Amino acid sequence: MKNILVIGSTGQIGSELTMKLRREIPGSTVVAGYIPGAEPKGELLKSGPSEVADVRDGQGLADIVARYDIDTVYNLAALLSAVAERKPLMAWDIQMNGLINILEVARERRCAVFTPSSIGSFGPSTPHKGTPQDTIQRPRSMYGVTKVATELLSDYYFFKYGVDTRAVRFPGLISHVTLPGGGTTDYAVEIFYSAVCGEEFVCPIAAGTFMDMMYMPDALKAAVDIMQADPSRLVHRNAFNVASMSFDPEIISAAIRKRIPSLKMRYEIDPVRQAIADSWPDSMDDSCARAEWDWKPSYDLDAMVDDMIANLRRKLL
Repeated sequence: MKNILVIGSTGQIGSELTMKLRREIPGSTVVAGYIPGAEPKGELLKSGPSEVADVRDGQGLADIVARYDIDTVYNLAALLSAVAERKPLMAWDIQMNGLINILEVARERRCAVFTPSSIGSFGPSTPHKGTPQDTIQRPRSMYGVTKVATELLSDYYFFKYGVDTRAVRFPGLISHVTLPGGGTTDYAVEIFYSAVCGEEFVCPIAAGTFMDMMYMPDALKAAVDIMQADPSRLVHRNAFNVASMSFDPEIISAAIRKRIPSLKMRYEIDPVRQAIADSWPDSMDDSCARAEWDWKPSYDLDAMVDDMIANLRRKLL
């Protein structure tokens, strides 16, 4: 990777990934792609080039790729799970029609493409504990449907045209930098803000609902490492299970109370998010990622809770 376009650079993942790539890839040009109304600000704006990059505008994407001689595209444009259920046609347009545009540009310009999948690509008939790399995927949400189609379409462009497509299936992501925007696992971020600010947390997910989660530094590491992996070792491509920790609302609230005993939490279950969460894995088997490109997370639950609280206290208090 040398000349990189990050589409969705101002979102939860993109805002941090763009900065990581600019810091850690020597001699690189990392273009922050955004849509109008979500312009880069602060260090993200000042530290490198930015361009309007709407995945629904194939010609606009082709122009950016040609202008900067892009060799790698990180496609992070998506509506998250709960929002996608409210706007399914928009979700399809962005996540599928947009992906076709990106893959066509990549085919013509010989770019590598990372388009993340998710635990949302699984469904209620998937084994929930130790979910295998290769297993049944029959999701019942539009978000999940687009993620399965993303995996298949990315594989198609690799086998049909030789486009270097690679991806991981992200768990729920937890970050102190940018708030999430309508995902089923968002509660695991929001609870930290309530705890640090001394507010009661209203949890939309029921006790006993386990889901895979990951701290953002590990997610960013996975996104970079998979694109730098030796292709000769890759048996799989789209997309690898990656795992770090699994918990339910009771476990995460208890871990926070060890540091902030005043945290108060009550439940108001969101039926849409709960139905999605119930269809997702409790925990994923990421042995293929560990074997094929040496994946290994750095943060467990306690390390993540300590770091989240320390950073949010500096940010909010």
